[in-house]
Amino acid sequence: MLRVVHDVALELHPGRRDLRCTLDSSLEQELGFDSLGRAELMLRIEQQLGLRIPDRAGLAAETPRELLAAAVRVRVQDVAGVRRPEVERERVPLPIDAETMVGVLASHAESHPERTHLELHTGDEHVTLSYGELMSRAGNVAESLRERDVRPGDAVALMLPTCREYFESFLGTLFAGAVPVPIYPPYRAKQLEEHLQRQVRILDNARASLLICAGQADIAARFLRARLPSIREVLPAASLAAQAARGPRSLPRVAPGDRALLQYTSGSTGDPKGVVLTHANLLANIRAMGEAAAAGPSDVLVSWLPLYHDMGLIGAWLGSLYFGALLVVMPPTAFLARPSRWLWAIHEHRATLSAAPNFAYELCASRIPDSELEGLDLSSWRMALNGAEPVSPAAIRRFQERFGAYGFRRDAMAPVYGLAESCVGLAFPVPGRGPRIDRVSADGFRRTGGAVVATEEVPALEFVCCGRALPRHEIRIVDPGGRELQEREEGRIQFRGPSATQGYLANTEANRRLFERGWLNTGDLGYIADGELFVTGREKEVIIRAGQHIFPYEIEEAVALVPGVRKGNVAVFAATDPATSTEKLVVLAETRETVPSRREELRERISGVVLSLLGAPPEDVVVAPPGAVLKTSSGKIRRAACRARYEAGEALSMAPSARRQVLALVARAVWPLARRARRWLVAELYAAWCWLAFVLVAAPLWLAAVLPPGVQRRRRSVAAVVRVLLLALGAPPRVHGVPMTDSPSIVVSNHASYLDALIMTAVLPPRFAFVAKRELWDNPLMRLALRRLEAEPVTRFEAAAGAEDRDHLETVVRTGKSLVFFPEGTIVRAPGLQPFHVGAFQIAAATGVPVVPMSIAGSRSMLRPDQWFPRRGSIEVTLGPALQPEGNTWSEALRLRTLARGEILQHSREPDLGEASDFARPLT
Repeated sequence: MLRVVHDVALELHPGRRDLRCTLDSSLEQELGFDSLGRAELMLRIEQQLGLRIPDRAGLAAETPRELLAAAVRVRVQDVAGVRRPEVERERVPLPIDAETMVGVLASHAESHPERTHLELHTGDEHVTLSYGELMSRAGNVAESLRERDVRPGDAVALMLPTCREYFESFLGTLFAGAVPVPIYPPYRAKQLEEHLQRQVRILDNARASLLICAGQADIAARFLRARLPSIREVLPAASLAAQAARGPRSLPRVAPGDRALLQYTSGSTGDPKGVVLTHANLLANIRAMGEAAAAGPSDVLVSWLPLYHDMGLIGAWLGSLYFGALLVVMPPTAFLARPSRWLWAIHEHRATLSAAPNFAYELCASRIPDSELEGLDLSSWRMALNGAEPVSPAAIRRFQERFGAYGFRRDAMAPVYGLAESCVGLAFPVPGRGPRIDRVSADGFRRTGGAVVATEEVPALEFVCCGRALPRHEIRIVDPGGRELQEREEGRIQFRGPSATQGYLANTEANRRLFERGWLNTGDLGYIADGELFVTGREKEVIIRAGQHIFPYEIEEAVALVPGVRKGNVAVFAATDPATSTEKLVVLAETRETVPSRREELRERISGVVLSLLGAPPEDVVVAPPGAVLKTSSGKIRRAACRARYEAGEALSMAPSARRQVLALVARAVWPLARRARRWLVAELYAAWCWLAFVLVAAPLWLAAVLPPGVQRRRRSVAAVVRVLLLALGAPPRVHGVPMTDSPSIVVSNHASYLDALIMTAVLPPRFAFVAKRELWDNPLMRLALRRLEAEPVTRFEAAAGAEDRDHLETVVRTGKSLVFFPEGTIVRAPGLQPFHVGAFQIAAATGVPVVPMSIAGSRSMLRPDQWFPRRGSIEVTLGPALQPEGNTWSEALRLRTLARGEILQHSREPDLGEASDFARPLT
């Protein structure tokens, strides 16, 4: 046993050649085993010694002696599971009318109570739970809570592992009108005090009135109650649902706007932030994710993710609950102890969906021996969602390459992006497309933030695409001033949509940072390319490891209190492990100690401090001489610079003198600062010039539309003024494509900016009349100009008025006039070509007039629909071939629409947001 422990410890920390291992050595503090290291250790013990250690005992053991005591002699067998025959899950109606999660379960329990909702594999037992059983037992829990004076809106803490009681207690809390607060139970008795310190702050912020726990967490729960006067009672979960079935008849009504969950983003470091999520938020996110992933009742989902984390709770469980999909769930300890269990569960149950953080894919690709994979078949896995932490291109490739031999399709890998403030999901890729990895010029990106596609000859950075915003949600990239950036420019990621939280509970300062002019700040950096999101880093230096957010400053303050460490000279950062392409936590601390044994003792004490804060030791502790921790001239820790020196192998060297540092900083910063200042100044001056030009031409433009005799002359005059304006803005349209004939026609164009009408005016012959929304006629000056230009008004959003407008426009076209339509019907800020309405194409089919598709590219980047800050850009207009109608039928109108939209999509340089269904309103 000691030989195996020693060998694995050396593999984890190859620099520790003096490592000593005894039966009573601490696995964490002395030998440096984290959860993943333990998983590898337990696997080696089984392979080399023929001993099997139960998962929970192995992860809770403090010493090799405890591992030995828990070991059982077994005959090592192949872990391959038995592939179940593929059974088509009966399709069931979705709860589309449900307004709360309570209504979701009630709908399923009423229409198909015997249908299996989940299968729970804990290692010791196998439990199945139907919708009817879950409904009944959750109702019992709710009645028990009401008997204990739980009122609507009260917070109820759930300190439960992955077990049947968790699902019953969570939904029972919702049935009672209360708000569940999931927290994780303690795993190791020796860490009870540290665990309590982490959870006290969460429960104090939530003002939890009751605490539901499992038997093994009873001691911790009672300590928490002693520390928190708000907790009236500690309840064992097993007894709450075991009462005689009586149904939730006397329970309060739950409304869509009621709180459904307090999801804490940080309980172990920093002040806890409780994300307030309503039933409406959860349902909006679940429905949007399901739409993006094409989820349905026939899907089978396997999950080992913890149920106190949003990805496991909302993404896996509540998502499968809504869509009627079978959920196969196991505890996180089962995966950590033997990662292959996750893959074999997918094989056995023919799972179609499963999600995990990046580290799990890397772990499977690098740590599972071939002997455990014989017979594995992953061909049923259609979407392997990868999120919750930075996604590594190298990890994706390694997983694809290794498991391609076991039926895993490369296009099943789906990197996603989300955060608790949006429930869980925010951006998904198109299912079945496979991962998109962007190679950008490293030098240009570091200097300017511009994500320019790199050639093969230049050094490049790789960023993984996370897809586009979920349906009915929006993502934008803004500069430090809050102005939206163009595509392929790095900035702050913001979002808005129906999943967005109302804010953090009782945290005014955090809410102030979260909200900005109707948008929510994610704290992450990224850029948009082709309408899809690429995440590049974190706005603040928050470290994410296995989904946990770690705040460096708190660890630095704690480590600085260790005797022998120079106070104020500690840097904590995440560095890339070149062997695994995953992030590792590094502590760099200065000391004046020079004796090797004392420096080693200091390193162990630092590791113990981090362990007490995070529940896991850092991957590396560097004890360095004075001057190794780099700082700014004002005394702030330069974590990014420390990380760069560490990754370059220079962390133990002393930093240059303060004078040399200042000179070097000035020399290196002067040109980048000058470039940024120049870009900012140029952007501001250009925007100011644009508005000045608009003001100067406003009056001449209106006079040109009103005064000249004859509509043709008025239109030519307006076009001339517009061309001068666009020339002054440095954006004269470049026209490509098929020349237009003089015969009557109908022009249809995409609509991405307020500039589009001006651009079309500048390039189209004067015979064309614009079809515009009737609201523009409300302004007297605008109404006079539009009438003099003989524009045609249409009424939007009223079917009867739309039919009348269509008849009128058919008459206009039959008289020989040409019209211009924006068939998208409206303008939105998100990039992409929207579905086309069919009205313009009905008119073309009825009159026999050809349709000319026109594509406008570049206008959105110059002036977005919801912003008034013009940016420099270029405009390209492409005229497609005229599409001649072949009859006056509905199918012919649809054919024209499809052809025209395809031509416009080809040249608009924007993503496709999907074809339209047959709209009832023909003109809007």
